[in-house]
Amino acid sequence: MSKSINTVVEDIYEVMDKGVVPNPDTLDSFLWDMKEAILKQLSPSNRNRANHLRMSNIGKGDRQVWYDINGNSTQEKLTPDTRLKFLFGDIIEALLIYLVKEAGHEVTHEQHEVQIGGIKGHIDCKIDGAMVDIKSASAFSFKKFKEGTLKEDDKFGYIAQISAYAHAEGTPDAGFLVMDKVLGKLCYMPVPKDDRIDPVERINHMKKAVAKDTPPPRCYASVPMGESGNMKLGVNCSYCAHKTTCWSDSNNGDGLRLFLYSNGPMWLTEVQKEPKVQEIIE
Repeated sequence: MSKSINTVVEDIYEVMDKGVVPNPDTLDSFLWDMKEAILKQLSPSNRNRANHLRMSNIGKGDRQVWYDINGNSTQEKLTPDTRLKFLFGDIIEALLIYLVKEAGHEVTHEQHEVQIGGIKGHIDCKIDGAMVDIKSASAFSFKKFKEGTLKEDDKFGYIAQISAYAHAEGTPDAGFLVMDKVLGKLCYMPVPKDDRIDPVERINHMKKAVAKDTPPPRCYASVPMGESGNMKLGVNCSYCAHKTTCWSDSNNGDGLRLFLYSNGPMWLTEVQKEPKVQEIIE
């Protein structure tokens, strides 16, 4: 059977199962990419987040991107463990591209810059002509890619991102090559045209939204916590670096309160009944 983007996972598995004599040029390219990943994440210049609209953030909520660009928020600083996760993700991307090449697939357009209406982005690569975004994922997130249900719960806006990349390049085939970073499993999730957004419409909307003097409405409502009457941030908001500013009017103007539950920390927007767990005062 001829190789194509649809066989890329089984072809990588075959390389890992049977082994391969590394192509010297391919190996040198991989080692260079590893070096670049380390320099990127350890560079002091990488400590400031970009404050302009990019293809990588057009899938985020309007309010979140408004805070990203206008800088009126006390944005949470990335922690060392988060930066390690970013570095790990970059290393996995370089490794998978290397394995795809060793498996006999054509890889082009690595880190190629694209743009729509002046908004720029960098694609990961094309594999056998298909636009491919490479992701490392938790077991929970990997399941969404594996089962093709990402569109139903896409809190990081990945569908919008790859829609923009494919549109900018006029590429009919697009998808995600994903690795479960715990178990090492791989999957390829194609994103058919019917599942993509209109990136031109979205970018035009975002340009207008971020140009306003005040932020758009909140992206998500708070979530009830059982019968206590307490309210908490939803998962999407809990990941946002602007949550403390966005929800500064919560708890009667005192702002968010953080409690350490057995299943992890939770940000409460309204406390009707004091939780019987430790409160974290930052």
